[in-house]
Order: sequence, then C-alpha cells, then structure tokens
Amino acid sequence: MLFSSSLLAAEVAGVKLDERIQPGNLQLNGAGLRKRLFFQVYAIGLYLPKKTGSAEEAIASPGPKRVAIHMLRNVGAAEFSEALAEGIRANHEEAEAKALEPRVQELAAIMAEVKEAKKGMAISLDATPTGTQVLIDGKPAGRPIAGEDFYRALLRIWLGPRPVQDDVKKALLGG
Repeated sequence: MLFSSSLLAAEVAGVKLDERIQPGNLQLNGAGLRKRLFFQVYAIGLYLPKKTGSAEEAIASPGPKRVAIHMLRNVGAAEFSEALAEGIRANHEEAEAKALEPRVQELAAIMAEVKEAKKGMAISLDATPTGTQVLIDGKPAGRPIAGEDFYRALLRIWLGPRPVQDDVKKALLGG
C-alpha cells in the first residue's frame, strides 16, 4: 500500500491515494497525472493540513505538507532532478533561483544515491520542522534540506505561475 490510512480518496492511473495520511494528519488536497509527450510519468498527490483551491494558500501555509509522487515509468536520477530544477527556475526570478541552487544540488545528490526513480517507486517530499525530507518508499533518504523557502519553491513546480503541467496544477488544487 502506498500510504498508511484506510480511507481511499482518489485513484490516478491505477495508483490509490488515501484521504488522510500520517504523520501530521494531512488530507489529500488533490491528485493528478504528470505526462511527458504521450508517456505517463507519475501520479502525484498534494497533502495539506486543510484543503484549499488557492495555489498561493497551499504554497504559503505553514506546517507539514507532502507531495506524494508514484512513478509510473523509470526515470534516471539526473533526469528527475533536472526536471525539478527546471520547474524551480521557471517559477522564480533568476536571483531567487540562484539562491536556491545549493539546496537543489542537495536534492540532486539524494536522488543520485537512489540512481533511478523506478516504476512503482513512491517518492515523497515532506515539509517538516527540520526542512524538506525526501522519502523513498516510506523511508528517509538523505538529511532534511533546510528552509521553508525551499519547500515553497518545490511546490511552485506544480502550483506556480508556470507549472510543469496546467492540468496537474488544477488537479492538485482539487479541480
């Protein structure tokens, strides 16, 4: 099972997403399907303390959050990390993106240790009091990456003014 809760809330491309998850008693805000060309790349769910249809509110709200990614195909660690970095650059001014770069590299290093985001793998990006914690199949990978601003930058990949995919943004906001 992908998450530890008993209430099924959504199913995306065969991936079941629960209504509530622990820790943090987070609820599913929305879920979508990331595609590239005609390939299904991953199912994604956004978990927040309370539901919102506002990207700004989802990004700015304090406290725990989770972006749950379930891989639907194999993607190399470098390609996965570069896609995240591109999403950050697309949604930030150049100076902001440069300031985030060392932490983007920390995330890339964590993914490099994994080597490949494999089909069926669950990758979670959790906002915790100590920073952004990457979980691979439910287990912590690497140390938390410092700064709430970094987690907000990650959320902008999917929820920012230039999201990686418009229909994913809409889906994550409950649309």
